[in-house]
Amino acid sequence: MARAESPRGEIVLRERHDPAAGPNAPVVLELRVNGVFVMDTVETSSEKGLATAALKQVEEPRAVVIGGLGLGFTMHEVLADKRVERLVVVEIEDALVQWMREGTVPHGPAYLADERVTVMTADIRIAMAEATPASYDLVLLDVDNGPGFLVYDDNEAIYQREFLQQARSCLRPGGALVIWSAAESPALQAEMQEVFGNAVAVPYDVTLQSRDEHYWIYLSRNQA
Repeated sequence: MARAESPRGEIVLRERHDPAAGPNAPVVLELRVNGVFVMDTVETSSEKGLATAALKQVEEPRAVVIGGLGLGFTMHEVLADKRVERLVVVEIEDALVQWMREGTVPHGPAYLADERVTVMTADIRIAMAEATPASYDLVLLDVDNGPGFLVYDDNEAIYQREFLQQARSCLRPGGALVIWSAAESPALQAEMQEVFGNAVAVPYDVTLQSRDEHYWIYLSRNQA
């Protein structure tokens, strides 16, 4: 459906048809970066689950930041919570933002129409470094398939101490950092424990093409 090049490589939005699903089955959209599968529109429960798990951590999640736009499902789930007054989505790939805005991703314009949402084209590391301290109640990260399955090699730093400390500094007291991962990562949990003094790994079961899979959501609270 669409293809773009960036300094980091190739971003592709594909249509996928499942003959077994019948002629009236909806077309599946699939996002790939440098040939790596990122997500599709078939299994979106874990993206939504990331939002749901995060929103449960904070009594008043008025200001939220999401690292990674994807196809917008985490963003949409956050905006469904009326307690949220401001949502900033940080996405490094401008082409993906444009595909959402222009309707190349059909649900994109409707998802972005909410006046509470601002999309920032930037590296999440820079956005966190430049953010006003204690300005968010929630920070959600879904920029890779987890620390073990990076979309870009440079993203390795996102799961390490320096960035986690930046994320904590952006959180108000009682705020939370929530990170999605396709696989269990004891190393990430240990880093979050070191920075926040607490870290919980929550397994999340999904079914992908008749296969049972286990994703993970990592949670830390800013108890300062």
